[in-house]
Amino acid sequence: MRTGQIRRWQSGALAHGATDPFGQGPLPWLRDDANYVDDEGRVMPWYVEHPQAGREPGVVDAPAGAGTGPRVVRPRRSPGPRTANDVDRQIKGFASSGSVTPGGSVDFRITVNPPQQFSVDVYRIGHYGGDGARLISSSPRLSGIVQPPPLVAGRTVSCHHWWQSWRLQVPAHWAPGAHVAVLTTADGHRSHVPFTVRDDRPADLLLLLPDITWQAYNLYPEDGRTGASLYHAWDDEGRLVGEEDAATTVSFDRPYAGAGLPLHVGHAYDFVRWAERHGYDLAYADARDLHAGRVDPSRHLGLVFPGHDEYWSAPMRAAAERARDGGTSLVFLSANTMYWQVETAPSPAGDPDRLISCRKHPAGSRRRRSLWRETGRPEQLLLGIQYAGRVPEPHPLVVRNASHWLWEATGAKEGDRIERLVAGEADRYFPRVPLPESTERILLAHSPYRDAAGVRRHQETSLYRAPSGAWVFAAGTFAWSPALDRPGHTDARIQRATANLLDRVCKRD
Repeated sequence: MRTGQIRRWQSGALAHGATDPFGQGPLPWLRDDANYVDDEGRVMPWYVEHPQAGREPGVVDAPAGAGTGPRVVRPRRSPGPRTANDVDRQIKGFASSGSVTPGGSVDFRITVNPPQQFSVDVYRIGHYGGDGARLISSSPRLSGIVQPPPLVAGRTVSCHHWWQSWRLQVPAHWAPGAHVAVLTTADGHRSHVPFTVRDDRPADLLLLLPDITWQAYNLYPEDGRTGASLYHAWDDEGRLVGEEDAATTVSFDRPYAGAGLPLHVGHAYDFVRWAERHGYDLAYADARDLHAGRVDPSRHLGLVFPGHDEYWSAPMRAAAERARDGGTSLVFLSANTMYWQVETAPSPAGDPDRLISCRKHPAGSRRRRSLWRETGRPEQLLLGIQYAGRVPEPHPLVVRNASHWLWEATGAKEGDRIERLVAGEADRYFPRVPLPESTERILLAHSPYRDAAGVRRHQETSLYRAPSGAWVFAAGTFAWSPALDRPGHTDARIQRATANLLDRVCKRD
């Protein structure tokens, strides 16, 4: 396999790469200089298999006492763990719950092929002096088994019948946050399982990780046969088919495709690293915690939605609206937020909120509307702007109303262009769509771009203040969070503007 080539079933981004132009970037726990580096010295994204993994070219030595005799080839050391895939399933796993409080436990269900020992290293995402994560716990050597094949009902794939492999008892002293369990087999294959340690204490900001949207995009297993997301599935010839033939229900009881990390997870991690570096008081939870009422937004000054957060249930929206109307600010740092309405259901084993359903296309003559804007409650009523479309190539974000406090001390002037900040997908203000009630409202960017058909369109960034005093900010682009702490994408103006916003939300002004 040539460097940079992506196998169909290992892509992790093949079907959706156009919506995430940033890639995953190097992972903090893969800092060995032999890992994931191509022949030109470039660090490869996690979803690209190292071309020589497990079969490095030999190192040529002269035999002892030899002058010009034949030379001996000895094996070079392995370049490190190789990414597991969904065909061979060298090691794949998932967590039995999305979030857990300190003192609780997380059960992992893991398949290992061929059966052998494996270990689990748990990392917490944060700044950590630029490392991006810290190893906080390691399992003993565990015995791995080949779990049964996934169960498929229609297009819904579930592994709820897998045996429990390991229980992580979360110590009471652990700091809440975004965590990743790194699974590694004895023969050097690796996969990942994300989970959240939830914080129930009052804090200035509650960070909500978009696990429902992550699962909507999950194509596991990417095997050319059975995997399905809310976007794609496989036909009988192993080709990807689109939404009309995709799943209408997806399960959390399965690993994430490819290396085991959600497609857009890096957007959230970018914000986490930046916010923790600057000392913001953060609590953590998942979207399903907001849905189920496990978090109380009124205990926080602001709710932060750090990444692509496209799929919302009615209870999620109601909770966000109550928060805003009660004086809790809302910060949306991406685009295409709250576009599809979803419902949750228990797993076949009875565990709540393990199934997510979104029917996007008509079923016979009956159709239940799934777009929020088709239900009479468009996104703009909460966000102040709403989804406008994809951005095939990055464009500059053009500053508007540069005298506003958000742009204070950024150096940005009216009409300045912040390069490549409108990317992936974009939102804008729709004049014919109702606006939320507000005491003040302003657009802070107005950025022209061309869509895939070459039609000229524009992106906008919005801020309004609700009658309760809550601020509601919507970035309107995928590139905002990566500009905070993604190597190669950071921008000091966006970093300062975000600090201005959060300081205002946290009453630091």
